[in-house]
Amino acid sequence: MSDQPRTPVDVQRGGGSGPRTADGEDVRRFWERLGLPGLVDVHTHFMPERVLRKVWDYFDGLGPLTGGIEWPITYRGDEDERLALIREFGVRAFTAMLYPHKPGMARWLNSWAVDFARRTPDCLHTATLFPEPDVEAYVREAVEQGARVFKAHVQVGAYDPADPLLDSSWGLLAEAGIPVVMHCGSGPTPGKYTGPEPAGRVLARHPRLRLIVAHLGMPEYEEFLRLAERYAEVRFDTTMAFTDFSEPLAPFPREASARLAALGDRILLGTDFPNIPYPYAHQLHALERLELGDDWLRAVCYENGARLFGIAPPRADGVAPPSGGAPGTA
Repeated sequence: MSDQPRTPVDVQRGGGSGPRTADGEDVRRFWERLGLPGLVDVHTHFMPERVLRKVWDYFDGLGPLTGGIEWPITYRGDEDERLALIREFGVRAFTAMLYPHKPGMARWLNSWAVDFARRTPDCLHTATLFPEPDVEAYVREAVEQGARVFKAHVQVGAYDPADPLLDSSWGLLAEAGIPVVMHCGSGPTPGKYTGPEPAGRVLARHPRLRLIVAHLGMPEYEEFLRLAERYAEVRFDTTMAFTDFSEPLAPFPREASARLAALGDRILLGTDFPNIPYPYAHQLHALERLELGDDWLRAVCYENGARLFGIAPPRADGVAPPSGGAPGTA
């Protein structure tokens, strides 16, 4: 298969100002064939280096926890290298999905994210939260500082998203129209508060919350699809879904493909870059082989994200404008 993993660090000299990776060429061919100006990826990880290294350490040791399944980090480089690579792929807007695993950490991460967003104009300013007494204060501060998207990691944080400490923050984000990418599915390993029921309790109280269910809700795909059919502001990101790595572990039910197609305006490209055990292009080809059509692919890989985050089209001279601006009204 053309999308099988290969070594993405092998470079070839091509046009432009520097070397191109073989994977980069594959990614660009994908979106150029669709007539897109690039990609919008709502699930990428940039965080303080020492935190990211600890995340990588976790994945390096994941084998014994997953029955021997290895999770090599394909894009293990420093921040500048990773930024250069994702831009080479043609990703016009991406996120800095960062998350705390204990109280007192979220405010510090948000401070780092402010600086990262200022020096990285193509990154959608990302913030995070944790159920703790001062959460509403620092969530409000992040919104005032221009946060465009929040990350909530129920599995790693081991907290109930319907915790009363978070209630006012969800209300604030719903009112502001700021999306929240939430890892609330039970993959790769279940947690005490993963699954659709805790997230459903949040939505029952805040039905206008723009909840983006990470990883398409893996492995509880159909249960989360039902939530989206009930709540008009629920969306999904595609992170790791349908790939050769995930399908043997948590296969997407093919009988749900029609529902996936029907929700095509609420599905957004996500990849988990750089923390993926295969090349970036493989996620794109995994979506392509669903055979839901080029219009569906165009919506998922660019149009839905551009509309949601108010990303302006490229200028006539080919220069991409900054990704700032108010969220759209999709």
